[in-house]
Amino acid sequence: MDFQEFPKMARLSREIIITEKIDGTNAQILISDDGSMMFGSRTRWITPQDDNYGFAAWADAHRDELLKLGPGRHFGEWWGAGIQRKYGMKEKVFSLFNVSRWSGEDRPACCRVVPELYRGPFDMEAINWQLTTLDLEGSRAAPGFMNPEGIVVFHTAAQVGFKKTIENDEVPKSLLR
Repeated sequence: MDFQEFPKMARLSREIIITEKIDGTNAQILISDDGSMMFGSRTRWITPQDDNYGFAAWADAHRDELLKLGPGRHFGEWWGAGIQRKYGMKEKVFSLFNVSRWSGEDRPACCRVVPELYRGPFDMEAINWQLTTLDLEGSRAAPGFMNPEGIVVFHTAAQVGFKKTIENDEVPKSLLR
């Protein structure tokens, strides 16, 4: 029998990054080393002919600009007009999740980044404060929209994210339908 070591545990008291959780549809862009590109939803590869809310068609139309993201997988939220909460928007936009990499000016102009609300040590008060502030002041991604979904707490040491919604956080999404 092969020995299996116990996995190393991340320390809880490390940096977290809190961002707004946008209610759209998960999307990804895969760029290979040779510059070829594929597009995906949360669960499958998509094409302009077999699309998910028009994301593949949009990404295909912005292919040259999206190549500036560089090789790798680039995850984000495709949101706005006609998707989930709609946010009072007339267009759809793609917001990248990786705020540490893409918050500067070096990202493609066709992409946004999810709003960063807090960066600092793990702190439940900070988490609750950001959720309450979002509830009272509305979306940072779509200013003036007063029904945001919630937040994502990304624990940098563990490299894992946790979502916390403003409404029905204690109920699994599958039971809300």
